[in-house]
Amino acid sequence: MENQDQILQAWMTKLQEAFEIADIEVDIQGVLNVAGVAAHSIVRPAAPLTTFVAGLAAGLAAGSGQTDEATAMKAALGLAKSLAAAERAEPAPGTPAEQ
Repeated sequence: MENQDQILQAWMTKLQEAFEIADIEVDIQGVLNVAGVAAHSIVRPAAPLTTFVAGLAAGLAAGSGQTDEATAMKAALGLAKSLAAAERAEPAPGTPAEQ
């Protein structure tokens, strides 16, 4: 029986092959970590949205030649995680601390 890490790695391989980016190294745990912070800091549906935008930003940065793929991915995930964590620290609009 496969464990979760093996299943995720197999899924990542399938995705990368389908999108013809098999040579790009993806930090699966880093992506999942950002998703977890977003889900718990904002709302659960923020997780896929946050990781999509971070991936898009990383791809655009690398594709335009601003930086290499690994640096772009690390920077995008770091920024997304910081922004999501900051949301947890801010009171929601309309809460007693906000009024």
